[in-house]
Amino acid sequence: MKRLFDVILAPIRILREMFAELSPRFVALVTAGVMFCVFVVGVVLIFAEPSPSRNSASRETSGDKKIHVKISEGMTTGEIAEQLVAKDVINSSLKFRFLARVRGYDGRLKPGTYAFDYNMADEDVFEKLLTGEKYLVRFTIPEGFGVKEIAERLENLDLVDGKDFLKAAETFAPYDYMTRRPNAIYAAEGFLFPETYSVESDYSVEEILEVMAGEFDTRVTEEMRRQARERNLSVYELATLASLVEREVRNAEDLPIVAQVFFKRLEMGMPLQSCASIQYLLDEPKEDLTIEDTQIESPYNTYQHAGLPPGPIANAGMAALEAVLHPAKTDYLYFVADRDGHTHYACTYDEHLNLVNQYR
Repeated sequence: MKRLFDVILAPIRILREMFAELSPRFVALVTAGVMFCVFVVGVVLIFAEPSPSRNSASRETSGDKKIHVKISEGMTTGEIAEQLVAKDVINSSLKFRFLARVRGYDGRLKPGTYAFDYNMADEDVFEKLLTGEKYLVRFTIPEGFGVKEIAERLENLDLVDGKDFLKAAETFAPYDYMTRRPNAIYAAEGFLFPETYSVESDYSVEEILEVMAGEFDTRVTEEMRRQARERNLSVYELATLASLVEREVRNAEDLPIVAQVFFKRLEMGMPLQSCASIQYLLDEPKEDLTIEDTQIESPYNTYQHAGLPPGPIANAGMAALEAVLHPAKTDYLYFVADRDGHTHYACTYDEHLNLVNQYR
């Protein structure tokens, strides 16, 4: 056994004796040479052509489609690099950070929303980030979109952080009629007018909210406000009732009829029983509500609470607003939508049950 250990340890003893005879200067030179080689290999690896990214297939078919990336205030070069890699703007986070460090770009990359191409040269990316960039972003908010849906759409365009938008919408009320009522979830809900907008890429959440709320304030004219007062409605109540009407039906011709049904129920002190108000409380929309859904405890539950909910449940378009101001003249008290989105009406509860059995 001792002999076996001597055989194994012999090469180690020889190497130790060899290095003991070398001068410290020679050892230092060899070490420096090794470190230089490692440095050169590292640089080569950093600047070598990277392998195709996971999204290279989609990139090949993307054509001239722009990639929108939002660079927030305070982001580090590393965080920016990771975001650019994730969006397939650049291929190497390490190379980007290395170039930024040696060129003195750290701390000089400007926040904003940028439009990049796929697989850009690092030099071109730096040029944009060092000078800043503004461009117009065009987006459309359909009738009936709620604050949550707007936040998601704007986040997908990298215009805003969705959570920041929702947080700001809770208290955003630049006009007196928007003052948040007790139990209302979002002060801005119902007052962000559905329209196609073009805003600069670096607009803040508050600036975007101001543009949309300003559009509502312009579109709801003084004449419309006068007509609302004739129906004993404030602007807030007009927006709330119109949002219910908007979310209840698909076809424009049904809007004034449903508005009339709701007016009749309000006059009678009958709960509005709007399925749309229940849907507003759910995480995901349902085709059919259950009995349990209609028993959710919330001021927005118009099955359990008479009158209007605490605030709008969506952002109504002009047709729904006009329908509330000019409801149809009918005796209907009930309505039900079939699977194709057509709405059927009844004057009595028995008639309504027959329609439900027939179409649902």
